[in-house]
Amino acid sequence: MDTVTIKAKGISVSLDLTVGHIADMTVEGGARQLKPLHRAPWVDAGEALPKDLPQGTVRLSGDFLCAPFSRADVEEAPLHGWPANSAWDVTQNDATEGGWRAVFRLRHKVMGASVDKIFTLRDGHPFLYQEHVFSGGSGAISVAHHPMTAMTGGGRLAFSPKRFAVTPADPLEPDPARGRFMLAYPARSADLGQFPTAGGGTADLGEYRMDDRREDFLTLVEADHGGPGWTALARQAEDDLVLVLKNPAELPVTMLWLSNGGRDYAPWSSRHLGVLGIEDGRAAVGHAASLGDNWLKREGVATAFALSEGRSVSFRHVIGALPASGGEPPREITTANGQMRLMSGAVAREVPFDSDFLRLGRPAAA
Repeated sequence: MDTVTIKAKGISVSLDLTVGHIADMTVEGGARQLKPLHRAPWVDAGEALPKDLPQGTVRLSGDFLCAPFSRADVEEAPLHGWPANSAWDVTQNDATEGGWRAVFRLRHKVMGASVDKIFTLRDGHPFLYQEHVFSGGSGAISVAHHPMTAMTGGGRLAFSPKRFAVTPADPLEPDPARGRFMLAYPARSADLGQFPTAGGGTADLGEYRMDDRREDFLTLVEADHGGPGWTALARQAEDDLVLVLKNPAELPVTMLWLSNGGRDYAPWSSRHLGVLGIEDGRAAVGHAASLGDNWLKREGVATAFALSEGRSVSFRHVIGALPASGGEPPREITTANGQMRLMSGAVAREVPFDSDFLRLGRPAAA
């Protein structure tokens, strides 16, 4: 496999250049090696896979850029677009003062735009700092990050303030001969602890239970709170904390993909267990839907970036991991003065963080 690995003190990240997926991320957590990102069990297993799978599914790993998110039904491309399914080249890969910086360019263009992926690691920071830049092009593009983590014993979730959570009109796996789901479709709730289920009850979106065999998808819309958007997952068996952060002005929604043995057909084959996708985006489901009159736009939420010649648009994203502290996720996260502060009750924890990276307070390009 064609991979590039970059390192700084306490962290390493490997990118699969054939599809632009993060193949591995390792964070030193004291005497432990934390592995926050998931890699599908069939990748590099040598097994025969269905012939019609997009390359992004064949090599499903870690995190990748979706452009567009989901269906590519405006410009011809595989599911989640060329950035998730085709080759990237290394254009820069250098040590910096206090870390490492690498830049990758997608060989395909997206809506006529060149796409660059920029990774930055900082010594002693347990975070991957990412930026994607679209240069030129025309029309508009929906985007999302697609970080995936996996658990063997479930976990507890917490989020920055959200306005509400919504499931789409139809579940991912409506045919019981092929899979199953747990949530109600369509449904909406402002209380993330009481989301409607298909059976008529409610579910706590802050709890990932391994005995809930299901394939579910929902969208969380960020509230107007002025801080970073974030998702924190305390993985129980792994005894760690996975963190994903964004600037809500750039990526106003967080889409959750709960994949826990809910698909029975190949290559999933009921073995894709304990997986959670934390998909921060500026998108509806599908490129055409993102550009059209969709429900998110009617809620005042942007679902695409406009592209034009002579102009660049970019957005930033952060993934990190820490050793667990009490088995519960934080209830509040703030970033300032080169630190991230995580509050759990009255207990505060601080870790090094580039508090300028997410550019909070700056309006995103349309």
